[in-house]
Formats: sequence, structure tokens, C-alpha cells
Amino acid sequence: MDTAVGHILQRALQGDDISPEQGLQLLQQRQASTVAAIRAAADRLRRQQVGDVVTYVVNRNINYTNICEQHCSFCAFRRDRDDTGAYWLDFAPILDKAKEAVTLGATEICMQGGLNPYAKVNGSTLQYYLKLVDTIKGSFPALHLHAFSPQEVQFIAREDDLSFRHVLQALRDAGVGSLPGTAAEVLDDQVRQVLCPEKINTATWLEIVGLAHEVGLPTTSTLLSGHIETPEHQITHLEQLRQLQRRSLEAGNAAITEFILLPFVGQEAPKPLRRRVGQDQPLLADALLLTAVARIYLGNWIVNHQPSWVKLGLEGATAALTWGCNDIGGTLMEEHITSMAGAQGGTCMTVAQLQGAIASLGRPAQQRDTLYGPMGSASGNAIAPARQSLSQRAMA
Repeated sequence: MDTAVGHILQRALQGDDISPEQGLQLLQQRQASTVAAIRAAADRLRRQQVGDVVTYVVNRNINYTNICEQHCSFCAFRRDRDDTGAYWLDFAPILDKAKEAVTLGATEICMQGGLNPYAKVNGSTLQYYLKLVDTIKGSFPALHLHAFSPQEVQFIAREDDLSFRHVLQALRDAGVGSLPGTAAEVLDDQVRQVLCPEKINTATWLEIVGLAHEVGLPTTSTLLSGHIETPEHQITHLEQLRQLQRRSLEAGNAAITEFILLPFVGQEAPKPLRRRVGQDQPLLADALLLTAVARIYLGNWIVNHQPSWVKLGLEGATAALTWGCNDIGGTLMEEHITSMAGAQGGTCMTVAQLQGAIASLGRPAQQRDTLYGPMGSASGNAIAPARQSLSQRAMA
């Protein structure tokens, strides 16, 4: 193995943060023995930081509309209102989906949708979103509502001429428990100009997630990989997440609970990007190396790492549990955004399937809540190890 790579891995295993330059060096490795050493280091760090237990959550995903004003180059989900296949769920079927989820043991509803300019109540976009929240929380107050990306927050604020903070506080007070860290794609504005030129820029995504933490709303974090981005872009993205998390933890705010790698699925994506990328399904080897480097780079600060079985399939996601991941995600029950892009991983997993995948590795499984607390606990522990590490660094 390359001596420089060995030094980087040793430093990481001793508990130090590696630099962006060192992270980039890891991502550029292709020799099988070196990649195997990176995998082993990531797996060992996972064990040191969160243990051997693999967690999962029983949840339901609700994509309430695919009508969207934007035209992201990777998206096969969005439609204009009059397009074939356009849909917009009324509140009653959303409640029915929540009822069914509760019957099946769900503790979380994850809700995201297109940016629908027609979605208003009494002329207010915010009031529409608040009614979405009340539809679920009014009937099932114990359900954790994990809902509305930073892009949706910006959309609400723009439509109603409100501040981001006002929107976040209103959603929090209505019953939203945490925000998905989606719409991040790649936190580089040159890449975003190709992928999603109408979306919020990097600074706005970081601002909204930071404000969410300030008002007490935890978030997740994501990276859309395997398209036009370079390893340099990937490391820049991870570094910005690490710095954001550090600021939130140092301020004593809510913070990022998990990192999820989202490999690009191009089978049904708009043709220009699909032709440019040249592949329909994710390359598992690339996704696994990035998974390992993400654990090495972020693990001191974001301790929970999750693969996407929707994008990688259950077999690929199970493999990722040996490359630094400690969580296998949720049951979802339904999923439309990635499946409409041509993903082959499915749209629903049973608890038995998730537990079986974990058992195949000889590791224990544990159902968790949204914030990574074991079921029945008073609160989650998603960021406790990172806070402990921050405290130890302050005393050093």
C-alpha cells in the first residue's frame, strides 16, 4: 500500500480529522489492495465511533406531488400540471397513507414533493404546507414528521415573501420534527449550474440548514454522486458539511443526524445528462469507495452513515455496511422520485428483509427512531458521540 495513504489512514484511526487534500488522495486510489485498506479503515472507524449494531427505521415516504416549477437535469419525477402522469395528492389520501403506515408500525413519515406553484391555502403557500403537517400530526401526534427540504423552505419563503427563519419556525411549531438534507446534490455552484440551475445555490442551502439547526430542527445530509462531479467536488462537498456540522455543534444547536450517499440513477433521466454521464445505474465500486471516504472524512462529526437501498439495491446497501455505514435506512413503503428515474432497488422493504440483510453480516440489528434513539427511549442520540468528541477536543 502507498505509504502516504497508510499515513492518512493511521491519522484517521487515531481520531484526527484528515485534510481535504488527504481526502482527495483517498478518493483517487484505484489499486485493489489500497482500496481494501481504505475499506478496512472505514469499517474500523465505524466500529469505534458507533459500534457494531446496524440500525433501521420503520417509516413511510410520501411524495405528495410531482408538479414542479423547476427542471433539474437529473430528474425524471417532475411534471407540469397538464402533463401525462402529473399528480397532486389531496389531504384525505395523505391521511390514509399515514393511517396505513401507523398500522404497519411506522414511527416516521418522510414527506417531500415538487415545487407546486398552485399549492396554496387562502392564497398562502406556507398555509398549504402547514395544512400538510396538520393532516398528519393532527391525527397522529406521536409520528415523527421528517419533511420539506431546504429547497422547499426557500420556495415557501419566496412565494409568501417571508424569511427563511420564519418559515422554519412555523413548520417546527406546527409539528415538523426534522428536515431532509436533500436538494444539496453537489455543493459546488458550477456543478449546480449544470445539474439544477433553478435550485438554490450552495450558500443558500448551507444557510437554511444552519438556520434549521438554530431553531431546533435537526437535519440529515446527502450527496448526489456519480454524474458530472469530480473527486475534487466530492471532497469540497464533504468539507462544507463538516464545517457546517462543526458550527452547529459548537453553538449547541440541533445538528446533522446522518449522511446519506445518493448515487445517480440515469436510466430515465433527461437525455442530455444521461448521454453525458453514459450510464443508467450506479457503479457500485465507485459508490463504495466514496462511502468509505465519507466515513473517514466525516465520522468524527456526523457519526451515522446510511446507504440508499433504493439506488444500490439491498445487496449493494448491505455491502456498504462493511464500508463504513452503520444504518440501512427505512422501510419507506413507497418511493417515487428515484423509482421514476429507473432505479432497480425497489420502493419498499419489510422489517424482515432489512433484518435479514443485517443478519447476513453477523451483526446485531436494532430498530431506531428518526433521531437514532432506540425505540422506547426519550430522545435520540444521533449527535451525542460528535458532541463528546467536540468536548474532548476543547479540553485537549
